[in-house]
Amino acid sequence: MNSAKERLVNGIVKENPTFVLMLGMCPTLAVTTSAVNGLGMGLTTMVVLALSNVFISLLRNIIPDKVRIPAFIVIIASFVTVVELLLQGYIPFLYDALGIYIPLIVVNCIILGRAEAYAYKNPVLPSLFDGIGMGLGFSVALTCIGAVRELLGAGEIFGIHVMPESFVPVSIFIMAPGAFFVLALLTAIQNKVKIAGEKKGKDMSKIQSGCGHDCLHCSDAGCAQRLYDDKAGAPAKTADDQPVVTEKPVEKMTEAGEQKEEKKNG
Repeated sequence: MNSAKERLVNGIVKENPTFVLMLGMCPTLAVTTSAVNGLGMGLTTMVVLALSNVFISLLRNIIPDKVRIPAFIVIIASFVTVVELLLQGYIPFLYDALGIYIPLIVVNCIILGRAEAYAYKNPVLPSLFDGIGMGLGFSVALTCIGAVRELLGAGEIFGIHVMPESFVPVSIFIMAPGAFFVLALLTAIQNKVKIAGEKKGKDMSKIQSGCGHDCLHCSDAGCAQRLYDDKAGAPAKTADDQPVVTEKPVEKMTEAGEQKEEKKNG
């Protein structure tokens, strides 16, 4: 399905880049010391992701397959440069807070992954909403992690003090280990909600760990697993996730091969 709603839900919930696919861990763990930083990094990535998806989709019939990755990087780097200069000129405090992680968006696996798996194989409009959906999912995840870390580590959210005066901040949460703790906690909560819902017989298909491996009934034309199977020559899979065994044609021996074999036997 390539509808706008499906692409948005897919990026925010079903295949959330952070909580489900576990992509983009470097900026996720490094810049989420506060909710503002997390939101800023997420929205910056969303802008680059949406614009790069649009341009890659527009040029998908022009870019040669053999040089598609370098072409993707050039397009993404161009938009990252524009966004970096805009942040430096108009939001300098966010530019200083994000630092080196702004130019590193160029090699963010979320952006390259969506360019390869979706934008390069689909029309412009679905690619745009795919980029927005994935970017919003990334923004929501980083904002949640940053908010929890800021609340427990400083007693604030978005710079506003919300905890009582008697609260003693746990400083480890605004340090590097705190990012791992909060990410693990939020991911565990998501998994617990999913498992509890499945036990009650509820449809929890919107919260899953990426690909369902049901290629026979899959409607996602940009599925990375499907692209891998098609390009690498991997065996196709049935609905039961079993490889389809096909018989290979018997190769005929050439006359030179037959003579060589006879000489060896003689």
